[in-house]
Amino acid sequence: MPHPAHFICGNKCRFHLATYVGKYVVSTVGEYWPERGVRKIHAEIYDPKWHAANKHLLGDNYDYEYMKHFGFEEIGCDRKFETMVFEARKEKDKCCPWRIVVQKEADYAAYNSADDATIGHNKLCAKWSKKAVTK
Repeated sequence: MPHPAHFICGNKCRFHLATYVGKYVVSTVGEYWPERGVRKIHAEIYDPKWHAANKHLLGDNYDYEYMKHFGFEEIGCDRKFETMVFEARKEKDKCCPWRIVVQKEADYAAYNSADDATIGHNKLCAKWSKKAVTK
């Protein structure tokens, strides 16, 4: 699918994979880049000296220095990427023909690199494609 399928701030993630497998959606998100206001608060709390030295920077200059110093934000405890698997059903939308039907994930994995997230996403797709065949 052309968009993140889970995570309330998924639209702020630069990395996302969403794959429909059998009757499941396997969704991976990461590289969370919140609005500048959120990043300024983060910098002020986690490195006040850095914040004081850089808060005057504008636009891309601030973003560049922030990325160099902090990188992408975690999307959860000790993880920058995650994959979740949810039951789904067919919808009439052509853009997004699958809708998650439960609020609790059926499976989960966490990662800290895009490579690991891609590999993990593909592994969970393979795992759940087998489950879809056996049900």
